[in-house]
Amino acid sequence: MFKFRFILWAFAQLLKRQVARNAACARYVQAKRLVFQIRTVAGAGRYFVIEDGAIRSFAGLTQAPQFTLCFKDAAKGFAILSAKDSQAAFIRGVGSKDLTVSGDFREVMWFQGLTAYLQPVKAVSPYDRTAS
Repeated sequence: MFKFRFILWAFAQLLKRQVARNAACARYVQAKRLVFQIRTVAGAGRYFVIEDGAIRSFAGLTQAPQFTLCFKDAAKGFAILSAKDSQAAFIRGVGSKDLTVSGDFREVMWFQGLTAYLQPVKAVSPYDRTAS
């Protein structure tokens, strides 16, 4: 349970850092108003508020999120959220019912765009034009 709660807290810190340091990310959230939560079926979780170009997070659950990511249990939540292949892990989680998504799917898609800012920038090596 502790790992799950910690990863949700760390996720919020990473988002805040990206908004502060990445101008494109700051523009992405600038005019957005969104409340969502990530939780377990048992009720452990955290909710996030994006408003006025800032991201805030709070321990516990909110009454009226625009969408919810709900994990079967804390262990499954931690495993999916910390997976190296996060997008594939989410898809597998939904398929296996370890993760359910409810609420406004347009907002879920917007959120997916936000999480793209957390991915490391891939360095593209220049084409090697030396003679062999």
